[in-house]
Amino acid sequence: MGSRKHNMAQQLKEAKKQRFIAKLTNCPTSPRKMRLVADQIRGVEVEKALAILRFSPKEASINLEKLLLSAIANWQAKNEDANIEDAGLFVKTICVDSAGMLKRLRPAPQGRAHRIRKRSNHVTIELAESNKSN
Repeated sequence: MGSRKHNMAQQLKEAKKQRFIAKLTNCPTSPRKMRLVADQIRGVEVEKALAILRFSPKEASINLEKLLLSAIANWQAKNEDANIEDAGLFVKTICVDSAGMLKRLRPAPQGRAHRIRKRSNHVTIELAESNKSN
């Protein structure tokens, strides 16, 4: 009875070895602003994506560049003998989800107060190797 569970666990473990993911949680940027930068690098090769992020004027690109470098490091940890140039890594998926909000009050005219929602986000990036199909 336990063998089916064990086999399934082994299959999931093997599948995880082929996934190269990095996550950024509670980044204090609104998800909408982060998505503008994330959309630019979706499906792009890693070297080109790093160049796009490095020269982007947006504040969100700094955090995404660090996250992409982290995902590359995760790939290297699982493939110590492989070469990055030969692997042809590209950004398979990049997903920006909204995180918790900090609610603040801002003074408004005539003694009123308006609520300010300071948004934050979670980003998940997954890399894939293009030479697997070759």
